[in-house]
Amino acid sequence: MRIGMLILASTALASSPLPVRQSAFAPAAGQMPAGWQTWSARPETAPRAFVDTAHSLGAPGALAISGNGNAAACGGWEFRTAGVEGGRWYRLTAHYRAEGVRDEALQILARLDWMGAAGKRVAQPDYAYRTEPRGPWRKVTLEAPAPAGAAGVVIQLYLQNAPQATVWWDDIALDRIPAPAPRPVTVASIHGKPAHTGSAAESVRQFLAAIERTVPEHTDVILLPEGITVVGTGKSYAEVAEPVPGPTTARLAEVARARRTYLAAGIYEREGSAIYNTAVLLDRAGQVAGKYRKVYLPREEIEGGLTPGIDYPVFQTDFGKVGMMICWDAQYADPARALALRGAELILLPIWGGNQTLGKARAIENRVFIAASGYNYPTYVMDPDGELLAVAREPGAAAIATIDLNRRYADPWLGDLRGRFMKELRWDVPVRPAGLAP
Repeated sequence: MRIGMLILASTALASSPLPVRQSAFAPAAGQMPAGWQTWSARPETAPRAFVDTAHSLGAPGALAISGNGNAAACGGWEFRTAGVEGGRWYRLTAHYRAEGVRDEALQILARLDWMGAAGKRVAQPDYAYRTEPRGPWRKVTLEAPAPAGAAGVVIQLYLQNAPQATVWWDDIALDRIPAPAPRPVTVASIHGKPAHTGSAAESVRQFLAAIERTVPEHTDVILLPEGITVVGTGKSYAEVAEPVPGPTTARLAEVARARRTYLAAGIYEREGSAIYNTAVLLDRAGQVAGKYRKVYLPREEIEGGLTPGIDYPVFQTDFGKVGMMICWDAQYADPARALALRGAELILLPIWGGNQTLGKARAIENRVFIAASGYNYPTYVMDPDGELLAVAREPGAAAIATIDLNRRYADPWLGDLRGRFMKELRWDVPVRPAGLAP
């Protein structure tokens, strides 16, 4: 077993050529499968790593790791290969099944640790976090570019801090792949606040007129603010509430259909006796692609008779995955976090007013694009680094930007923070107010 911090590793790279294909594991000399070694930071935190022929995806033989009753156990299997070129893209796939694991995302780890020719780490590791079921097994996938100076890579398959767990790894591959093509999406957010309109229909008409004036053709997503059916009307939530689909979604659908664009807006939805502050998403054909009911209601909305939502849905579009938040949701960390964990790449934020710093924080901490459309809040398109790509400040103007959902936003010191976010986030630690029962 190799013991020691990875950052200090100096073992020369193996000459195993790419592509790598590993399965049907069997012990060789030294009781290790050919090319594999085990790792832990310290002897007392070493898990039990062994070859198990009773659990495998195909031919007998899988790489097994057991917590072995040790709450501090952290480590597992490694495979080193040369033949990597900086700037080229690579895909890691691996399959695992596990028993006794409390939090798979946190406790089961597959990653690529990039090495220079002398076996020294040249950049932060990249984490595999995309997972899909394969019967009782799960397939994890990572696609990432090798950093400058990389000559090889270590495939690392670990179990961490799971004393009662065992994980089996099998069918492991590393391939060179073409760099992903850009995935451009043009987003337009409308800024403006109708006044003294007297009706929901007139307020909506003014927003649609702003779209006609300011948004170019071939825009993929158009975003309108929160509560477009109440702003400027002088009416109550109950007076403007309507079903979804309903009159307002029908008018929005006409625009979406004519422009072949997705269109999102905040309205007030009635369902039975409940009224929700809802964001609706129309697809390019004018169909309701989804809706989100605002989870975090401020006191004023509760006193106005609104009911809170209970979920954070994410919607698949023809360009990627989209989530929605509404106004006060940005005040709290969990809405954007939940959307990112469910795969949202772009969050649409219809908003009245709020704290711009918190909006920026939501983009940075979750590594997502955010488009905001507001009244007493900046209307903008923001990237995962919190940088404003477009801003609209004048009434009736639009913030328009083309974003690339395939662009990799990596920190030079910390690496790809989206991958780290997915693997390091601690959902397993309970957070409850003092004095309340668990």
